[in-house]
Amino acid sequence: MDVHLVDGTFELFRGYYGARSRKGPDGREIGATRSLLRSMVSLLSGGATHIGIAFDTVIESFRNDLFDGYKTGAGIEADLFSQFELAERATRALGLVTWSMIEFEADDALAAAAKRACDDDRVNQVVICSPDKDLGQCVSGERVIMWDRIRDIRRGEDGVREKFGVGPESIPDYLALVGDTADGIPGIPGWGAKSSATVLSSYGAIEDIPDDPATWNIKVRGATRLGAALKEQREDALLYKQLATLRTDVPIEESIDDLRWRGADREAFAAICEELGDSALASSIPSPS
Repeated sequence: MDVHLVDGTFELFRGYYGARSRKGPDGREIGATRSLLRSMVSLLSGGATHIGIAFDTVIESFRNDLFDGYKTGAGIEADLFSQFELAERATRALGLVTWSMIEFEADDALAAAAKRACDDDRVNQVVICSPDKDLGQCVSGERVIMWDRIRDIRRGEDGVREKFGVGPESIPDYLALVGDTADGIPGIPGWGAKSSATVLSSYGAIEDIPDDPATWNIKVRGATRLGAALKEQREDALLYKQLATLRTDVPIEESIDDLRWRGADREAFAAICEELGDSALASSIPSPS
C-alpha cells in the first residue's frame, strides 16, 4: 500500500489564493474549502487508498513559547481564517482521517505519521503531499517522498539534495542558517542558500561547524564573515534549528489501517455540500477500492 499524507493548511491556503472567490448560500466565503474538497476527491479518484490530512487548527503552537518572533495568525485574511473549522468538518465528512493540531503544528503530525508509516513493512511508499520545505527532513530514500501536486514534482532523497544542496537530515540546520520567513525564523546574517548548503554538505549539522573558519575543510566565499556571524549567534542558530525540527512524537492515535479510506459519511457530506452550495461535488466521490 501507499500512504498519502496531506498538508491541509497548505491546501486551504492554495485554494484561497489560487481559486476564485466563492460565496456560500449564507453569503460566507467558502472558495478555499470547495477547492480543498475537490483536490481531495481528485486524490481519491487517482487511486489513493490510505490518507491522513493535518490542519493547523490554530496557527500558534509550542514553538511560540520558545521564540517570540515565531509565526502567528496575525495578518491572515478573515475570509480565509473563517474557513479553517469548515475545512476540517468537510474532510471528516469525506471520510478522511483528520488531525486538528493545537499544541503542535500540522507539519509535526505529518512527520509523526510519516515515521509510523515508514516503519510499517506493509507500506510500499509514503507520499507527503506538500511542497513545504520543512517537510524535506522527513524524506527517506524513495520510501518517503514529497509530492508537489501543483507542479506534479515528486522528490525523494536525491531530489531534496538537488533542490537544497543538503540531505534531509540537514534541512533543519539549513533553515536555521538561511531563515524561513513563512515561519518567522530570521536566520543568521550573511548565510545564504549557497553558503549554507556548501558548509552543511561538509559538516552536516550546525553543532559540528567549527567556530574558526580557518579550520573549515571546504572553501566558501566570505568564510571569515560567515564564521564570525555564526560564532556570535550560535545559540540563536541552535534555537532556530529547534524551531525548524519537526516533532515525530505527536500523539496521533490512528494506526496505518485506520488511514484506509472507507468512503464518505454520505449524510454529513451532503450537508457540507449544501453548506458550500456545491451539490455536484457529492456525486463526484469515487467508491472505496
